[in-house]
Amino acid sequence: MPSPTSNEPIIRFDRVNKSFGDLDVLKGLSFDIDPGERVTLIGPSGSGKTTILRLLMTLERVTPVKHPEENGGVIWVEGKPFSHMEKGGKLVVANERYLRQARQKIGMVFQQFNLFPNMKVMRNVTEAPVHTLGRSKDEAAAKAEELLDLVGLSDKVDNYPSQLSGGQQQRVAIARALAMDPDILLLDEVTSALDPELVADVLGVLRDIANSTNITMLIVTHEMGFARDVSDRVMMFDQGVVVEEGAPEAMFSEPQEARTQDFLRAVLAE
Repeated sequence: MPSPTSNEPIIRFDRVNKSFGDLDVLKGLSFDIDPGERVTLIGPSGSGKTTILRLLMTLERVTPVKHPEENGGVIWVEGKPFSHMEKGGKLVVANERYLRQARQKIGMVFQQFNLFPNMKVMRNVTEAPVHTLGRSKDEAAAKAEELLDLVGLSDKVDNYPSQLSGGQQQRVAIARALAMDPDILLLDEVTSALDPELVADVLGVLRDIANSTNITMLIVTHEMGFARDVSDRVMMFDQGVVVEEGAPEAMFSEPQEARTQDFLRAVLAE
């Protein structure tokens, strides 16, 4: 059974397919992401970018192929099968128990903040570490205070989400994701629901995290300036496949593919 070798990527998509009915969203998609790498996915709406993140959060399942160990269709994380599990020497589609364990090292920040409205900021950040990781309340609270200070909200621990601006709620959501000590942070259009004047604060926090930690980031964004600043690599998607990829400077200054050129021209003109 094939598996990633030494010096293996932290994320590997091996010929992954994802369909919704007759709609093929991902078509034999293969790519690797190295530990600590920051990779931004760009492309038009419907190109499959968010589906990649949802597969990694196990909010969606891969569309299975008949013999995954031979034909691909497998997601690997930290050198282990993620979308599948080993059974009888073969790879089979992972069950819910396996997925719950596998996704613990992955955090995600969504477009919508998804905070618990009936919980104060502190409890929003400590709830999962206590109940999922088994941390003591004191340990979780100490970590939460550190993270809320990192995102500039140490004075909001006793506020409810409804008492915060959208930008503040998104910064709480970032702190909540980091409270689980993930190795991988997924960011799905985290500024798209914010008023324009709030975008800079949230992107500033994410830049600080990128500069001060070695966390792996997989980012979907239309904020091209942010993508240029924080990314090690940019991947252009269209119709479920990678059209082009490269270092941000090359991708934004001299894209080679006409589809990338057209997309960037349209986005940067907005």
